[in-house]
Amino acid sequence: MPSEKSNGRRARSAATTETIHNRIAVLRAERGVSRRELAEALGVHYQTVGYLERGEYSPSLHLALSIAKYFEVPVEVVFSTEPFPRIGH
Repeated sequence: MPSEKSNGRRARSAATTETIHNRIAVLRAERGVSRRELAEALGVHYQTVGYLERGEYSPSLHLALSIAKYFEVPVEVVFSTEPFPRIGH
């Protein structure tokens, strides 16, 4: 029978490997918004926007909702646990 300690370790490692996919770069490009402009509107450093776009950082719920509000779209349009389909070829 596995110990609780091993179960907890397994659960934590699975949670830390989850990837959050996003369309921040696409939305910025469509609207002609720079990383710096978006960062200023959100109150974060412009490098944070880059980390988010590259999937190197997953946003807090507050930041994710703020990004969706900025672009005036539902949060599901910006973020997903599944990869977004490619547009075009």
